[in-house]
Amino acid sequence: MTKYQLPNVWQWEDENSKRSGNRPTAGERFEQRLPVGKAPFQLYSLGTPNGIKVPIMLEELKELGVDGADYDLYTINIGKGDQFGSDFVKINPNSKIPALVDQSKSPRVEIFESGSILLYLAEKFNKLIPTDIYGRTETLNWLFWQIGSGPFVGGGFGHFFAYAPEPMKYPIDRFTMETKRQLDLLDKVLAEQSYIAGDTYTIADIAIWSWYGRLALGKLYKGSYQFLNLDEYPNLLKWSHRIAERPAVQKGLEAEYQSIEE
Repeated sequence: MTKYQLPNVWQWEDENSKRSGNRPTAGERFEQRLPVGKAPFQLYSLGTPNGIKVPIMLEELKELGVDGADYDLYTINIGKGDQFGSDFVKINPNSKIPALVDQSKSPRVEIFESGSILLYLAEKFNKLIPTDIYGRTETLNWLFWQIGSGPFVGGGFGHFFAYAPEPMKYPIDRFTMETKRQLDLLDKVLAEQSYIAGDTYTIADIAIWSWYGRLALGKLYKGSYQFLNLDEYPNLLKWSHRIAERPAVQKGLEAEYQSIEE
């Protein structure tokens, strides 16, 4: 194997990235008209770990009897580059799913980043986030922990374990070690309490379960359950199964996506 030599100035030459739509530049690439339904919320997403957080949240709100939590759900096919269309980029200039529009407000409110969306909905309806300073702060601690830690699992472990062109020992070892450290952290926390931020189910559980719960249940990367020896984390597994059995979680995972194509 030829040793990689760092160039003085990096140049984009990755043909695989070109085919997948990844580029070192941001912004819209083509004109696009996204459909807009009649529900208060318009959700443009995909069934990825980040993408499923918002349907689950909206279904949890509906289970709680909240009025005004109905939503229209549309597929943004990131493999085809839908996220680079002009309408989507206007909602999320970062071109990542999910993106949410609250059209119950005038003018409408556009929200991107899954953590921001969860917090917006929790605060709008005063649900799934504690109102006392201690509970709220702990919930936000863990919400932001997931946002910061998740890329080590997805873009790190998941990419090199499941999607890289060939196995590479150094990055797999590095990101597996960090992923297992995070799993061990969650297992230790859940040994002391029922939910991530205490004894109450919150948006922190929704955010973290969508990544780590799904990983613990063997739903993210084929072969990862055995590779990560997930039986080592009984408290995390118990919590993962308990969240998976929630009716709203099941409805969120089974929500029907509509096409954005006319």
